[in-house]
Amino acid sequence: MNLPNKLSIARVLCIPAIAVLLYVNNDACRLSAGILFILASLTDLLDGHIARKYNLVTDFGKFIDPVADKLLVLTTLVMLVRCNLMEAWVVLVILSRELAVDGLRMVAVGQGKVIAAGKLGKWKTTFQMITITVIILLNTACFATWYTGVLTGVSAALTLLSGVDYFVRNKSVLAQK
Repeated sequence: MNLPNKLSIARVLCIPAIAVLLYVNNDACRLSAGILFILASLTDLLDGHIARKYNLVTDFGKFIDPVADKLLVLTTLVMLVRCNLMEAWVVLVILSRELAVDGLRMVAVGQGKVIAAGKLGKWKTTFQMITITVIILLNTACFATWYTGVLTGVSAALTLLSGVDYFVRNKSVLAQK
């Protein structure tokens, strides 16, 4: 197993610890969860960079990297809902988009096609991770301040926009008979 794939696996392994720390929900645990979330998020940036730079892109990596991102973001968002720091509808928007895009990807795979991540999808993930980090570390609800409101709004908008972009760019996948 190469280094980028190990980093993706490490990201997945951080998820239960982040969830437990947010479940405990005291200052020390939130700080620890925030730091761990930042480190896990940075592995996403690092694994992709290393894989491309050193030509270490694998089929397993193409699978585990986006799965690790989704698990990290969605698990953390659910825990933030539990802590009354995130609105459930935001999580539902993100979850719905992820399921729709994954469904499109499955249809494409059935046709022998691979749908690569687009720039909007990468921006979406980046803004989601920044938003989550700010909310955890500042212990401020998603719409409690102007800046968490803006970050949450941008994250939700990019989520919807990137989902539409995937379907528009890949409409031929759905047009197949």
